[in-house]
Amino acid sequence: MSGPLNEQDGSYSGGTSRALIVHPQIKSSNTDSGSERLPQAQLAEAEGLAHAIGLDVRVADVVAVNRPRPATLFGTGKVEELGTVIRAEEIEVAVLDTALSPIQQRNLERAWKCKVIDRTGLILEIFADRAQTKEGRLQVELAQLTYQRSRLVRSWTHLERQRGGLGTVGGPGETQIEADRRMIDDRVVSLRRQLAAVVRTRELHRKNRAEVPYPIVALVGYTNAGKSTLFNNLTGAAVMAEDQLFATLDPTMRAVDIPGRGGRIILSDTVGFVSDLPTQLVAAFRATLEEVLGADVIVHVRDIVHPDSEAQKQDVLSVLTDLGVDDVRRENMIEVFNKIDQADDEARRRIANMVERTPLAAAVSALRGDGTDHLLSLIGRQVGRDDRAVRLQLPHQEGATLAWLYQVGEVIERRDDEQSVWLVVRLNAANAGRLEKRLGRALDWADEDIKAAE
Repeated sequence: MSGPLNEQDGSYSGGTSRALIVHPQIKSSNTDSGSERLPQAQLAEAEGLAHAIGLDVRVADVVAVNRPRPATLFGTGKVEELGTVIRAEEIEVAVLDTALSPIQQRNLERAWKCKVIDRTGLILEIFADRAQTKEGRLQVELAQLTYQRSRLVRSWTHLERQRGGLGTVGGPGETQIEADRRMIDDRVVSLRRQLAAVVRTRELHRKNRAEVPYPIVALVGYTNAGKSTLFNNLTGAAVMAEDQLFATLDPTMRAVDIPGRGGRIILSDTVGFVSDLPTQLVAAFRATLEEVLGADVIVHVRDIVHPDSEAQKQDVLSVLTDLGVDDVRRENMIEVFNKIDQADDEARRRIANMVERTPLAAAVSALRGDGTDHLLSLIGRQVGRDDRAVRLQLPHQEGATLAWLYQVGEVIERRDDEQSVWLVVRLNAANAGRLEKRLGRALDWADEDIKAAE
């Protein structure tokens, strides 16, 4: 989605808009936020978000803000200084990499005579552009309407033309604002009803997947960390994967064989996270993000060569905590240090030391495939961390059961005689229960055999 912003509703049309990007470095909030991000890295991310919807970034700068002004965020002098730049560069869109109040947004638009959008509005535009499924479009529309409702005075300039009324009776402008708000509220109710049906459908799908004898492995990570590229490498799929923030939004699932374990997993690629993810989006995309909660194993993909890699990790962990992922699952999460092909020799040594110190870590190049065998081995180990070994004697006519065991488990030992097949098989708890029902008898556990096979 690119082009000039529509003055009526803030959407984009054809063409390319000239943009100014400003990252306000609010000094008074630095110590409170605890952020370790470099201002220039935050500015670069904002530029990436702007490029993601086709804005032509003409000027980008970090601006220190000692004391945020309620009316305009910046002081009068800085507003005038930026206004001079906007006029000189013929800027059409000013993007402020922070959250603006509706009043600040409106006042800056009046001062600069151009469209002003904040970080939340920018991310909402990207999500609206990228959502492909019906569910994704519903989620984005809900987030946009929730965001827009408080900004009707800014978005609908015709509402400001009011005539005087008597007593408490407002003019026609106020009546129109209330009518528009009622329309938005009605649409929000409708969207929430539709999304509730989506949630029920997802829960049904989760129950159906629980009947499938394959564990679910979810890829999570900061946007542009390389999740989709890794997903394509491991599955042979063709999910959109570009050097671009929020290249994909809708979750995708594919089956992957785990070498040496005789089993399969279902790999899920989820939406990427970002710092200061708008609360409207977290709420709207909760049904999608909760796919992570149903996963047996979570794999956190990191752009290990990014200067803010550690801060990005904390952002991802924060979102996972908000979703309800507990400490135990986070401790058992696999960490993937991606993009090692872009690291120099010193960085590679540092990454190798990190992998040695972290039992559940793998260094990979999702683009070239380096290190993916080790990653699959780690996934297999985590998927099977609660597996148990079963000792079996099956008559030869139980060929279907034998084939099923090879499909869902790992055959550690096998011995054939004239009457039977003797096996020791590693199974997860769900498949062990299915086998017990299938055989109609209690299982003979052989956990000492599984320990010997490690």
